Amino acid sequence: MKLYTFSNTDELHHYKKSLVIHFNGKRTILSTAAHKGGYHEDLEAVFNHDCNPDDGGDCNLKAPTYEEHMILLTKELGLNPNTAVGLMTAASMENVSIKTQTFNQLTVTAVVTGGIEINGGRVGDPASWVEENGAYAPVMAGTINIMLSIDAKLSQGALTRSLVTCTEAKTAAIQELLAPSNYSYGLATGSGTDGSIIISNEESTFKLTNAGKHSKLGELIGCVVKSAVKEALEKQTGICPKQQHNIFRRMSRFGVTREHLYKEHRNYELHLDNHAFSNQLSMIETEDKFVTYTSLYAHLIDQLMWGLLSPNEAVIAGNSLLDCLDDQLKLPNKADDNLTKEMAVQLMIQTYQTSILNIIINKTR
Repeated sequence: MKLYTFSNTDELHHYKKSLVIHFNGKRTILSTAAHKGGYHEDLEAVFNHDCNPDDGGDCNLKAPTYEEHMILLTKELGLNPNTAVGLMTAASMENVSIKTQTFNQLTVTAVVTGGIEINGGRVGDPASWVEENGAYAPVMAGTINIMLSIDAKLSQGALTRSLVTCTEAKTAAIQELLAPSNYSYGLATGSGTDGSIIISNEESTFKLTNAGKHSKLGELIGCVVKSAVKEALEKQTGICPKQQHNIFRRMSRFGVTREHLYKEHRNYELHLDNHAFSNQLSMIETEDKFVTYTSLYAHLIDQLMWGLLSPNEAVIAGNSLLDCLDDQLKLPNKADDNLTKEMAVQLMIQTYQTSILNIIINKTR
């Protein structure tokens, strides 16, 4: 099924759980693909494939290595492995977002699928595997794949810079949603398995040599990629500003979850059954005041971890924010001068949890 026709007459088709762009002319490509990745001038098609089996099981490779798997997959799509490259994901192709913008002769179009809830990570998080002898990590759910078509003839430098700008735009979209890393206390900058394909129209008479943020091309890449990434993530997992307006969406990366709070509150003399506790939590978890001050509190922890605030500054300011939630908390306005950054982070997380529990308990008295 044809989904879209690009300004350069290329066509986007959806079949066999894949999105395939068939070229109607000479294109230059830069990609992160496992098979024939990098720079190419001889490709005829690119694709993005949903590897989720119909029974909802795990994504399994059909060959010993990821590259060999992608070669087999390319053939199954009726494409030549010598003239086509592709990406793979566990996201549904039904949840694709297509965004395009035009300025004078220039048109930029982003085709994006994505998930961030399961595999979101922050650059520099601890690795989960070490590559040896070409062995590849297991395919994981949660991948943002971007196919970016630029209807202009780009220099090799501009094509490469387009990949950088595209990646920055993806990260900006994730940051604006405050999506958490699943592997550290940090905010996510992407998933652990993201892929990108940048397409330049080699036959265009409109030539460009720069794709940085000061250029119009850079602006258009940023706008379409940010918009498409956000829409794709919302379609796939529901993540959006409304969903993120919740204290647990702000604090879960620090281990503050409904389940953990319920377990902790069982140590109190006055404690509730699971149903009653959930009802009390539901009254505050999306309340404007709680979400606002929790957001500020989480950012204090971020600045503490980044070294922008001292342990004392962060702890004292954090206690002041929590006092705004309930003046009965009476938290100290002084911190321990001997606190290390790591100790202060743990103290702030524990103080937040205890404060929320005390607020819930006080409401039941």
